[in-house]
Amino acid sequence: MYYAILSDDVSDSLSLRKSARPQHLARLEQLRDEGRLLVAGPHPAIDSEDPGPNGFTGSLVIAEFDSLEAAQTWADADPFVAAGVYEQVRVKPFKKVLP
Repeated sequence: MYYAILSDDVSDSLSLRKSARPQHLARLEQLRDEGRLLVAGPHPAIDSEDPGPNGFTGSLVIAEFDSLEAAQTWADADPFVAAGVYEQVRVKPFKKVLP
């Protein structure tokens, strides 16, 4: 089943994001390579593809896991969590309908 991992950043998280980004992306790339990643990306703080110094307000990952517990365990081990990027992380079941 798919699970949505919705994460909210702390204020002024851009420098924290930059420091942990390579490790964060490596985990997402592993999910992609395993065919389990539906979509992933950050939420820009402003209405722009490249928010520059405004940074981001959070992230969304939708990926396939065996259970809610497995998705939560994966989310808890995110390098962005360890780096203090995220203020809150929520994991919810997700049902893909379209496309």
